[in-house]
Formats: sequence, C-alpha cells, structure tokens
Amino acid sequence: MSVTVILGTQWGDEGKGKAIDTFAGDFDYVARFNGGNNAGHTIVNEYGTFKIHLVPSGVFYPKAKCLIGGGVVMDPSVLIDEMNDLLKAGIQLEKRLFISPRAHVIMPYHKILDGLYEEAKGAGATGTTRRGIGPTFADKISYNGIRWSDFADNDLFTAKLRMQISLKNKIIAALGGTGLDFEKVRDEYRGHYEKIKPFITELFPIVQNGLKTGKKFLLEQAMGTCLDPDWGTYPFVTGSTTLASAATGGLGIPPRNISRVIGVTKAYTTRVGAGPMPTEIKDDERAASALREVAATTGRVRRGGWFDAELTRFAVQISGIDRLFLTKLDILSEFDEIKICTGYEFQGKRVHYYDLDSYQLDKVRAIYKTVRGWKEDIRGIRKYKDLPSKARAYVETIEKLVGTKIGWVANGPEREAVIKKQ
Repeated sequence: MSVTVILGTQWGDEGKGKAIDTFAGDFDYVARFNGGNNAGHTIVNEYGTFKIHLVPSGVFYPKAKCLIGGGVVMDPSVLIDEMNDLLKAGIQLEKRLFISPRAHVIMPYHKILDGLYEEAKGAGATGTTRRGIGPTFADKISYNGIRWSDFADNDLFTAKLRMQISLKNKIIAALGGTGLDFEKVRDEYRGHYEKIKPFITELFPIVQNGLKTGKKFLLEQAMGTCLDPDWGTYPFVTGSTTLASAATGGLGIPPRNISRVIGVTKAYTTRVGAGPMPTEIKDDERAASALREVAATTGRVRRGGWFDAELTRFAVQISGIDRLFLTKLDILSEFDEIKICTGYEFQGKRVHYYDLDSYQLDKVRAIYKTVRGWKEDIRGIRKYKDLPSKARAYVETIEKLVGTKIGWVANGPEREAVIKKQ
C-alpha cells in the first residue's frame, strides 16, 4: 500500500506541478482532493507546456488513472477547455479520468458574487482570484450548493437552480450587479453536463479497491499550507482545507493509509494578492524584481521575498512532511548574498508563526541569516555533488532550519531538471 501526498508549504505557486510530474509515472492513480481552478500546476514535457487547473497533473502518464474528488469545486467550462486541450495534444482521457458526483459545481452567480464582494470590501479586499471558489464553498457549507449528482435528475437540478438564482439575484442586485437569466444558465449548464457526464462516477469503490489491492496513489494538493482557512493567514486564505489531512474528506482516503507526505517549497517565497508576507522584499527593487513571478492561473504578479524557514517549518510540522522538494534554486544564482528568515520578532519578543493572527504577522520583524551566493549558472547540473559548494550549503541550511531533509532539488523548468539529493 502506498499513498503519497504532495502539498505546498508556502502560499501556493511552489512548483507542485513539477514535483507531481516527477513522481507520477510510478503511480497507478493520481488524484486531486481540494481546491478548484484557482490553482494552476505548470507542466513542461514532450507534449508542450501546460497550465493544469483541474485535471490531475499525472494525466501525461498513460498508466495513471486520474481522479477528481468530491473536495474539489469545478468550473465546467474550464474543465471542458482543459480536457479539449489535452485531447488535442494526444492525451487519452476515456477510461482514465474519473470525476466524483459529490464535487460541487461553480455556477455563474458564484463568480459574479466573488467580484462584487471584493469590490464592496474596498481596501479590505482579501485578494481572491474571482473564480467563484469562495462563494461555492460557502454554498456547500450553507446547504445551497449544486453537485454533479444533482444534474442526473433534471427536475431536481431545475428546482435547485431556480431557487438559487432567485436568491442570488437579490444579493447581486443589492451589490449593484446585473442578475442572471434562469433559462440561459440552465441550458448552458445542461450542455456542460452532457459533455462531462461520461467521466462522472462514484470514486469510493475505486479508491477502496485500489487500497486493498496495493495500488499506488499520488494525491495532489491545490494551493499552499498557509492558505488553509483554519491554519493559514485568515481571512487571506482559500476556501478549502489545504493540509494533508484533507485527503480524507476530499477523496475518501483513510488517514492511516497515507504513507508519505512530500512538501514542495520554493527556494525563496512568493505570494499572490493581499495578506501578510514577512519576508517580502520592499527595500531592494533589483532583488524584488528578480523574485517576482506571474501566476499560472490568474496572470497576477507574485510578490517576491526571501525564504521563510519559520513558515515552512510550521507546514512541515502540521502535515507531518517526510521530505521536501525544493524548487527554483537556479533563480537565486544571480545573488551575491542571500537571506534566509530564521524566525520573527513581534513587539520585542521572539514569536512563532502559530502565535500570531494575520494582522500581527503583518507587523513582525523577520530575523535573517545571510549566506553567500554561488554566482554561477546551475541549470544543467544533474548530480547534487556537482552543485557549487555554496549552493549545497544553502540547501543544507534550509534542512537544518525547517527540521526535515530535502530529497529533491529542481534547477530549471524542464522535466529532467531535478536533482535527487537522497
């Protein structure tokens, strides 16, 4: 029995897609268990470059069967576009992609409300992706959600949708938006359902039979640990649990069956949208510019900062991470000196991430250790011993500070740009 969870240890965008692609060829099932199309995994392989939002990234390995669990919320138009792109690239989906009927569906009013809520908050906006993720999870919890299973009964779907559009149009109008036409939404979504219907099946027996017969499962987390609604920087978080334990509710994996947890961490820190980020670089435009990125899902610019060992150590502890997969080490090659945050100081006292709420975290002073950079191109290196000594020292300093070993180091976007450390 082998169940491996791959999760992000920061605020998302850690490079989970690359880690998943590295391992997926050895697994029978690759599954998504949380989040929605607010997350994007970038995959570079012989088929091309893909930004995967809903279909598990293991889809590129013909042996792997791909599961989308009930813990995922789904925008059907995004899913259909993604499936079509994969089919055009020659990727087979029939009898390989299985979608839980328990998954909730992102409706047009969810996306409208997501935007209207952000606008109404003004300066207090939380920086959502405006993909409708939060409102969909809110409807799930408040018994107003629509699941794929509802579409199977046309009368039930029609009644539920009519009720929800009646309710949501009142809220939309109150916030200054334009209401939705029931018949137009009904017809559009019935069309989506017909395209997705062949892939919808109950996953519980698939998962249970797989576990009993010794099949190997690779579970993909969306987002990052510190975007968890309970343990993240609330309210600047996502709508679903992002911890390894979410695999139980989101897919039906018993906790005791999880045999390994791999944490993906970037060699520096980035964050999209609002929220505290203790190591954000604000006083050195050259360094900040070098570490800024563009988000795969939204196209928004990611804020750049130094590696935060305090944050990553918390992620390691709360999900029981066995090994780290360190990404984008090559990006740091241009620096003469590199800073690593070893902890925080708040109101004159040393504190931990878990001691603080988001507003306090935004006021901490990051305590740094400065190390020498290696100042040479490390792309193309495939053995750990061949890395410059200062690059190895940086990796090993991170290991000591976060309390777990780094098993893999990525030093480029290509599939083969992964160094196995141990």
